[in-house]
Parts: sequence; C-alpha cells; structure tokens
Amino acid sequence: MGATWSNVAFDYSGATVLVTGGTSGLGSGIAKAYHDAGADVIITGTRSAAAEYPDDLSAYSYHRLDVEDHANIDALATSLPRLDILVNNAGLAFFNLGLDEYDPDVFDRALQVHVSSGFRLAMRCKDKLAQSRLPGGASIIGIGSVTSFMAIEWVPGYGAGKTALLGATRALATRLGRDNIRANVAAIGLSHSRTAASTIENPEYSAATLARTPLGRHGQPIDAAGAVLFLSSAAASWITGQALVVDGGYTIVG
Repeated sequence: MGATWSNVAFDYSGATVLVTGGTSGLGSGIAKAYHDAGADVIITGTRSAAAEYPDDLSAYSYHRLDVEDHANIDALATSLPRLDILVNNAGLAFFNLGLDEYDPDVFDRALQVHVSSGFRLAMRCKDKLAQSRLPGGASIIGIGSVTSFMAIEWVPGYGAGKTALLGATRALATRLGRDNIRANVAAIGLSHSRTAASTIENPEYSAATLARTPLGRHGQPIDAAGAVLFLSSAAASWITGQALVVDGGYTIVG
C-alpha cells in the first residue's frame, strides 16, 4: 500500500528526517511517507549496507545502527549534518530469536532497545533539532505500542520498554519544549510487518485480536505513517508529550 491518502497531503520539502529501523515494516512505511512528501530521509538498519536488504532503499541515506551500542548511537548523531524530525522506531522482538524476556538479562536488553536507545539518540540530536526551522518546530516521535497501556504476558521487557517510553517522552517534551522541539508517541496496534508476521499468522491469536478490534482489521504501515506525519506537522504544533493510539480501537474494548 502506497503512502497516499485520498483527502490529505503533507509537504515536508526541505526537511531532514531520521527513521531508525527504516528498512522494513512500520519504519519502511514511515520513511516512504516522508520521502513521498518531499523530505530528505535517513534510515538505519543492522546490516552493513543498504544493498544487503531485499528492498530497494536507494531513495534514502543509510546508516548501520546497533541500538545496543552507545558509541554507535553517539557516532550516528554526530554524523548528521542537520535534523528536523527524529522517529525512534527501531526495535527487536526477542521472542522471534527464541529468547525469554523473563530472563533478567534479556529484559535489560529489551529496555535498552525500546526506550534507552531512543532517549540517548534524542538527547544526542537535540542541538541539531533545536536549529530546525520546520513549521511547527522540530519533532521527536517514539513508536510505542498497545503494550504501552496493557500487559501482554510473553513480552514483559518489550511492554516495560514501551510503557517507559511514555514517561521518557513526557520528560523530553518538558525539557526540550523551550527549544521548540516537540516529543510525542505514536502507539501502534498489531500491524503487518516482518516482526509481527508470526503473530498475525497465528490463527488463534489473530482471530482473538480482530474480535476485540472495532475496526475489524490489523494495521498497515500507512496507518502508522499517517499518525507520525501528522504529529510532526504544523497542524500538531501545540501537541507535545502525548500518545496518539493507532490500533483500530483495540485498547478501548474491555
């Protein structure tokens, strides 16, 4: 599905956007939407070069990023010539690697991946974001989850990280607002991506999710992209420290 909407258009011409984890899934959809709206888009991934991915990523500048490596995060921030929008999307489903997040060491890794790394990158990029002349101000968008608000038993580290992301975002909004930098979260429900593929393909879990989702479908990358592009737009210039839930209504059903 392309990054288009029938009754709204975004113009990010001249803006520089960094989308971590932008090589696939939600990150890829977000990166494409910004590119289609005219932005210069930088993406990160875990492989050494963009050519190692199956998709054509030639429209973007690519940087390898290990979000568990502090020095790598710092080096990325230093390398950026300018920045208007930071989308902290990179994540890791440890259960897909056969790892148990109830193991305290894996739990710690999940917190680093899903909250600490994004906070570190935001703080390392704050001076460049403060120089932005983007209408509505610079933005930091964290990609949250329905687990920011509710527990899913088998991903305690992921859920704790996505919950902590809300608090970290409120703190960033408070501190960086004086520099005209806004910070918000787009909390995304179960959506089609490589990370979520095994969950969506599980008939029992997928059916149970859809049964309590008022809009009756799983999300698509364009659903996340629409929320993110809105939050960084001038239309949201008085919105900061907030979480926009994009889940088809899943979290409103008791």
